[in-house]
Amino acid sequence: MGFLYLFLLLASIGCMVALDHRFRLFFFADARRAASVTAIGLVFFLLWDLGGIGLDIFYRGETPIMLGIVLAPHLPVEEVFFLGFLCYLTMVLFGLVSLVLNRAGKRSSSSRQEAEQ
Repeated sequence: MGFLYLFLLLASIGCMVALDHRFRLFFFADARRAASVTAIGLVFFLLWDLGGIGLDIFYRGETPIMLGIVLAPHLPVEEVFFLGFLCYLTMVLFGLVSLVLNRAGKRSSSSRQEAEQ
């Protein structure tokens, strides 16, 4: 059962990949730019976590659904996958909102053009 949290994180990332692939929201729109943005976000949040751990703000909670492997004191391996998921989710949501707004803008402009004719 120690792999459950990591498995659920990977399954969630898989769902984001499917959504991204279907609508070409982030990685499937521009893989090079997406990889850069994700790497920068992941490094930022890892540094944030390490700073919080160093200041005794963040602690690792012990649960039976985690592997128990730590990369640094109070930094479980699952945290890296969670932070990657967080970055990916944010960018997929940004792409989805942009897609919806673009489609809504196209509809309103086509409706305006039809009304003018």
